[in-house]
Amino acid sequence: MEDITLRVARKEDCPRLMELIRELAEYEKASEEVTVTMAHFEESGFGPHPVWKAFVATTMVEGREMIHGMALYYIRYSTWKGCRMYLEDIIVTREWRGKGLGKLLFDQLILEAGEKQFSGITFQVLEWNTPAINFYKNYTNKFDPEWINVAIELR
Repeated sequence: MEDITLRVARKEDCPRLMELIRELAEYEKASEEVTVTMAHFEESGFGPHPVWKAFVATTMVEGREMIHGMALYYIRYSTWKGCRMYLEDIIVTREWRGKGLGKLLFDQLILEAGEKQFSGITFQVLEWNTPAINFYKNYTNKFDPEWINVAIELR
């Protein structure tokens, strides 16, 4: 297998990250749900008050670095647990699934959460996404079916 490098995402990675986000939305049969603009995405990650951070998994392809996966998170606060990492998305492009990139990215998140002394990592997984559920079972058996997702859309 090619040498995989993990690093923190940079602003110039945003177009590729958006490609991965769109690929995930397509996989989840929700392509029309991706409404964030590139400008907003970049500002939210690299503006004066960034709200998200991401790690990327890359290889060199014909002398150029290529991003094959990403893990994007932000910090949330639990009144019961304190600061926690919220994993918004972990995405590995179709061609690279099953090659260990997801594990590398997830292990990096665990390391980051530990270094920042967060009390844990929280995330969601679609109930029909068996490959993702099986992946997460390698890390935890705590799946909580009691909570109902609620959203208020403002635009």
